[in-house]
Formats: sequence, structure tokens, C-alpha cells
Amino acid sequence: MTRRGGALIAGLLAVAALGAGCSSAPQPAAPAPVAAPTVTPRMAEPPAATLTVSAGEVRLAPGPFTDRVRLSGARLEGASVRGNLAITSDVSDVLALEVQAAFYDATGHLVGTGTFQHADEEPGGGGTHVPSVDGIPFTIVSAPDGAPVSAAVLSIPVLVNE
Repeated sequence: MTRRGGALIAGLLAVAALGAGCSSAPQPAAPAPVAAPTVTPRMAEPPAATLTVSAGEVRLAPGPFTDRVRLSGARLEGASVRGNLAITSDVSDVLALEVQAAFYDATGHLVGTGTFQHADEEPGGGGTHVPSVDGIPFTIVSAPDGAPVSAAVLSIPVLVNE
């Protein structure tokens, strides 16, 4: 073979090798990064402007989470409400909890609102974490407008547990 023929064959082999590496078939796209899920708190219904309540009453309004909790020790103390909320559906950790209170005067008119928020954090030191079945104590204070408080209606717009 001549020198020119060898160069021609070498060139053809180079073009064939280059063509084999460049395919016109569509390549699969790289997977898109997956975003972490977000938790959007549910908006609670606004409290009623007026309500029929008894003096000293603390009531848990029906809602999406009321069948999963037990309210105990609920009591009014001046312009605040205190109590304990335990999860009854299971014994897993409570990751996020929000309790809202609507405060009413003796005539049943709304005089203020307040919110309690709880977020469980990972235990320090790497030890084993044991879920609490005793519940979460809470205190919610009414808006400081000086109106006397006669009753409170609680609602739970956020409850996230494991």
C-alpha cells in the first residue's frame, strides 16, 4: 500500500471512530434535583365574634386533629388559659404543634386571641430519645387590652408527629 492509501485508511478509521462516539440518539436527561417537602400550616378558622359560653369554660373546638388529642387540666387564670395536651393516636414524638385560643368575655364577645407553638428538637448528646406520653403543657395569654376574660375556645390548626 502506498503512503497515500495508508493515510486515507487512517483518516477513514478516525472518522468512523469519531462518528461511533457521537450518536444522534437522544441522551437521557440528568434527573432533576428533588426538593425537600415543605409543611404548610393549616389556617385555623377565625374565631367567632360572639359565642355562647359559660363562665370559666375552656372548650376544645372540633377540628381535624381533635380526635388525636386529649386535653386535660384546662383552666382559665386571669387573661390566660393553661392545660396539657397529649397525643392519643400513638406514642410518637410531636414534631410541631400549634394551639390557638379565642378569649371571650361574660357576654360572649371575643376580647382577644393567643397562640402556643411547640417544636420538638433532636436530643443533644446522641442518646436514645423516648417519646413522652404525658403530653405537652401549654399556656396561652390573651391580647393585653385589659378586657376581662370569662371563657376560652381552643383550636389546633397544626399537629405533626412521627
